[in-house]
Parts: sequence; structure tokens; C-alpha cells
Amino acid sequence: MSKISEHNRSLIIQAASEIFAEKGYAATKIIDIARHAGLPKPNIYYYFKSKENLYRSVIENVIDLIFQAELPLHGNADPATALEQYIYAKVHVSRRYPHASKVFSSEIMHGAPHLPEEIAARMKQQTLACCNKIQEWIDAGLMDPVDPQHLLFTIWASTQTYADFDWQIAMVSGKPEMSETDFDIAAHQLTQLVLKGCGVKPAEQVKTDLAV
Repeated sequence: MSKISEHNRSLIIQAASEIFAEKGYAATKIIDIARHAGLPKPNIYYYFKSKENLYRSVIENVIDLIFQAELPLHGNADPATALEQYIYAKVHVSRRYPHASKVFSSEIMHGAPHLPEEIAARMKQQTLACCNKIQEWIDAGLMDPVDPQHLLFTIWASTQTYADFDWQIAMVSGKPEMSETDFDIAAHQLTQLVLKGCGVKPAEQVKTDLAV
């Protein structure tokens, strides 16, 4: 794919994310997206063939970001490091891709009618893998015996809210939008709540406790 094609696809997906987030799938028209992207309407069809394909591309893009955010959970033996990196990554998905995040949330809240089965299956598989990793940490005595699924649900809800409820956050904080520093503060506070609430222990402490 040429650089021009990649640029145009990225431009269209970004414009589509904003329009789908504002109007919803049913009310969105391709001409709306074309105008927002500053491209001719035929260009949208050239790259994506249909509104449904474009919508799926928006959804798949944000799901890929969510999968990437989960990588620390699989690549770290230390739950404190893994959970901290995961929470920071999830919060900053909401910061960098707020519109796509809203589209994803709306899709899920409506029963995922446009989500391809293979993507839904992969999401379930990834979630089960995350739960298994958390259970491994629990079994190793690295954290308290919390419910892995509900821990993930809590993190999802807490991080996603910065995209989905940005209007409410702006109203309460008195800021038109959150700064990068605000997002860092939010990620740090959520991390502290999760680590302390789940009784996460450094691996060195567990080794010392077992040796006593």
C-alpha cells in the first residue's frame, strides 16, 4: 500500500470515528464522513466499499489498541508492573482515540450487532488469558484472592470512562478537555487503588515471606 493510500485510509478512519461517535451507525451517511475527511465521496467507497466495512475498520482499529494495551499482562511476571502498565495504556487509549473508543462502547452496549464473530471470539480468548494470568499471580501469593473477571471489569470501566463520559468530566473539572498530565494523574491514582485494593505484593517480599 502506498503512503498516499495509507494516509487516506487513516484520514477516513479518523473522520469516520468522529462522525460515528457523534451520530451513531444508523444516522451516519458516507457523504458526512467524506466532507469531514475533506475527500470526495467516491474515495470512501474506493477504500472501504461500504459504510459497514468502514464501521468495522473503526471498531477493529480500536480493538487492536485494546489488545496492545493488554500485552503487559502477558509479558510481566510482576503483577505490580503489569497492572500499572496496563492501566496506563488503557487510560491513554481513551486520551488518544476518544471517538473510536466511544464507537466501540456504543457497539458493545447495543449487543455488538456489527462485530465480526472472529473478533468477538478473539476478544473472549484474550480476556480469558488475562484472567488466567491474574489467577496465576493469586496462586503464587503475589496478590489477594480477588475475582479476576471483576478486576478486569473494574479496570475497563474506570479507564473507558475518560472517553465515554468526557462531557461529564469536563463539566465537573471545569476544563474543556483533560491535559496529558490529567490523564497521567488519573492513571496513577487508579493504579494505586488497584494495587492496594488487590493487595499486590512485590515478588521479593513474597520470597522473603516464604523463607521465614
